[in-house]
Amino acid sequence: MTADLSTTYLGLALDSPVVASSSPLTGTIDELRKLEDAGVAAVVLPSVFQEKIVHEGDEPDRRLDLVADAKGALGIPVIASLNGTTRGPWVRHARLFQEAGADALELNVYFLATDIETTSTMVELQHLDLVEAVRGELSIPLAVKMSPYFNAFAHMADLVVRAGADGIVMFNRFYQPDIDLDSGELRAAPSPSVSQELRTALRWIAVLHKRVEASLAATGGIHSARDALKVIAAGGDVAMMASALLMRGPDHIAEVLRDMRTWLGRNGYESLTRLRGSLSHRVSNDPAGFERSMYMEAITNSIKDARELSSFHLPD
Repeated sequence: MTADLSTTYLGLALDSPVVASSSPLTGTIDELRKLEDAGVAAVVLPSVFQEKIVHEGDEPDRRLDLVADAKGALGIPVIASLNGTTRGPWVRHARLFQEAGADALELNVYFLATDIETTSTMVELQHLDLVEAVRGELSIPLAVKMSPYFNAFAHMADLVVRAGADGIVMFNRFYQPDIDLDSGELRAAPSPSVSQELRTALRWIAVLHKRVEASLAATGGIHSARDALKVIAAGGDVAMMASALLMRGPDHIAEVLRDMRTWLGRNGYESLTRLRGSLSHRVSNDPAGFERSMYMEAITNSIKDARELSSFHLPD
């Protein structure tokens, strides 16, 4: 029997948990069709940035057209994306995306507190205020893509849900600038994710599973079927891919789905339902493993000889 990969995310019924995260691959109808043909369950379109809207460029209009065109061309859910930091008139674009046909909206909150006078409480309140403002524009589901850098992330995630989020996406990748010594200038230095980056999301999905009334998604570091299955075992609903698809192309999705079914069948799972949350914090035989004890284990026992590091290989 072929394992059933169906899942639900933000109240949307999906054929599998593999979702294409926002990237250049989700920015054209041709590429979106390739993703759908390869078996992706839903797509998140490229973000419209608060700055672009405020400065009245034509990009927001192009993104609205992309939502409408994607809904006409695809048979899978289309999730629009807004990227911002503060409440303002720009949030009305959430409603415009809804009117263009988006099945849901992902709010990508990317904010660095570089002002020395800005406290952690101020940052938290700013996030919650923005979520509330966007929620007020929508009747479709709202997911919030968060940063892991909160003093008490579990509590903050719960507050975001209470402010109106139907889902939490973990996590926003904070791309770091590089310095060009020759020119004396900063330059953007994006780099693809690696599977090791997934571990932070796995921890917090496992902690939040069944503790917040929201869908849980992981993004960043999902490259294989095993990565996606780990997300489900931790308690997640979907695994979002971007870097893996940019590096290997849309056809990689079909390989991931095939390998997921193979693993599930080999291990006696008829569907994702039994696997979901089986290794979450709430039901784990070793809940402390998600907390400080795993840190101590890694520091004191995992590497007893520095020469062991020579066996650690970065992906090609």
